Amino acid sequence: MNKIMIDEQLEGIRIDQYMALLLGDYSRSVIQAWIEDGKILVNDKTTKRNYRLKESDVVSYEITEKDTTIQPIKMDLDIVYEDEHLMVVNKPKGLIVHPSPSTLNQATLVHGLLAHTNHLSDLNGELRPGIVHRLDKDTSGLLIVAKTNEAHELLVEALKNREISREYYALVHHAFPHQSATVDAPIGRDTRNRQRMTVTDKNSKEAVTHLFLVEKFKDHSLLRCKLETGRTHQIRVHCSYIQHPIVGDATYSYKNTLDTQGQCLHAFRLKFTHPITHEALEFESQMPQIMQDTINEVRRLDS
Repeated sequence: MNKIMIDEQLEGIRIDQYMALLLGDYSRSVIQAWIEDGKILVNDKTTKRNYRLKESDVVSYEITEKDTTIQPIKMDLDIVYEDEHLMVVNKPKGLIVHPSPSTLNQATLVHGLLAHTNHLSDLNGELRPGIVHRLDKDTSGLLIVAKTNEAHELLVEALKNREISREYYALVHHAFPHQSATVDAPIGRDTRNRQRMTVTDKNSKEAVTHLFLVEKFKDHSLLRCKLETGRTHQIRVHCSYIQHPIVGDATYSYKNTLDTQGQCLHAFRLKFTHPITHEALEFESQMPQIMQDTINEVRRLDS
């Protein structure tokens, strides 16, 4: 039986809508019939077709007519660290981390990981083996992959306890007026657009981002962003909320923002204690060339 653990990004979506997206060859009415027949379960129990998914729900189903197995795809992965317990990967801009209902047929980081190793944790089900935390498709940089379930469980606990330090570079619109600032504003799904997140006090979770000015230009700023929490789209939403949206962000920035093939956001630094060996680990990666070129162009234009 196929099992999928629901994460924050999918929270609030109706079970019939989610399964219709996941099993794209079948109509919503067919999916609803399967739900009523008990072929699709939530937390091993039958459910109603209008049930809205919650984070950590486990959806299980067995539809033999459609093969949703992920096939390995050989990729030139930028692996900056690897041992028998975990990996640290430098994800390129434009690569989706793992398959989702709308991207089952696209190559993702998970496809490349499966071609690289047979050892990935399976706590998150077949669609997300090894994935401890994510980066958006157009956000580049460092992320952790678990190779064993023990390491995965301990890394997730470390994330919850805010023991993993994640820092980003973000090129934003407008001159940032502070040397440092903290945005403490809860984030939840936008009720008017389920694909967006927003600052809201309704059905939201605590979200805290620390911002530090790296370089200020006439109409732009380069910020170092340190996550205290890790909500979906957190830095993008918080920067937009304080009216310094990220350059190139098609979802949260201005319509006339620069075309940089997605947001200028790069996860450049990762610090954590190895969950098994207890070794202190720290990694850094250079921002992608297109982001560096954009900064250089902004520096030239704003000088």
